[in-house]
Amino acid sequence: MSDRRIAFTGHGIDRADHIRADPARLTKLRSDPASRLLVMDGLAAVTQDDALTYAVLKNDDAECVFLGLRNGAALFAAVPQDGDPRPAYEQRVDRAALARLPADQLALYGGARALVDWHARHRFCARCGAPTVIAKGGWQRDCPSCNAQHFPRTDPVVIMLVQHDDALLLGRGRGWPDRAYSALAGFVEPGESMEDAVAREVLEEVGLRVGQVRYVASQPWPFPSQLMIGCHAMAESRTLTVDEAELEDARWFTRADVLHAMEPDAQGAAFVAPPPIAIARSLLQWWMEERP
Repeated sequence: MSDRRIAFTGHGIDRADHIRADPARLTKLRSDPASRLLVMDGLAAVTQDDALTYAVLKNDDAECVFLGLRNGAALFAAVPQDGDPRPAYEQRVDRAALARLPADQLALYGGARALVDWHARHRFCARCGAPTVIAKGGWQRDCPSCNAQHFPRTDPVVIMLVQHDDALLLGRGRGWPDRAYSALAGFVEPGESMEDAVAREVLEEVGLRVGQVRYVASQPWPFPSQLMIGCHAMAESRTLTVDEAELEDARWFTRADVLHAMEPDAQGAAFVAPPPIAIARSLLQWWMEERP
């Protein structure tokens, strides 16, 4: 892929792992007047003039995670009372507002959201059920009862452009906006490689066998916490058997169709392209430029 930055990447801060393991240093930073708290409304970004907002950090007992250092000053984020257990497609996110954030701020927010959401939804030990406590600056939770250690979770997801000759296969999920189509996607299952997951998901969703799976790019996706692994695969045929439990529709689009849909004024296009904040958009742009 070209040097074009993918949304939610490039936070530009020093995560300072050496500080995470130093409780005395973390305590000192929480009382440092230069330290700042990323302001969030639960899990939502609070913005002003298309920028994130920050507050002076209160040195109280509230659970906070240490995000890292920016220009030498510590950044923290507070753990909300509740997380969001809904899958990404059910979450109401003002993605238009997020897309207006500078790239480094969007990445900072994405990482903070994923991390504090994990804490809010993992307050109890998976081994013994006892309450856990925040540790290592928020990059770990410990169980005082059985001494188990728990770490923030990231779920790998393959998202793939499927090509046959000069046409591209895109699908749409149930409840999506009218005419919206995107790349097929699915979670990587235990015991699978990236390539195995691509082949299985495409076969399950549209009945196609693929070969020549190629990695293109990745994106952290904080709804709630996934690593989107962007791929390209060549299909053996164009005959589709759509799994209607997974997709509302899937169809082939020509390169001209994709080019039209990606234009700023895409009136009359064959489909509505994914928004710029999604890696699917970057994959489509890559496909148009690389001509695989």
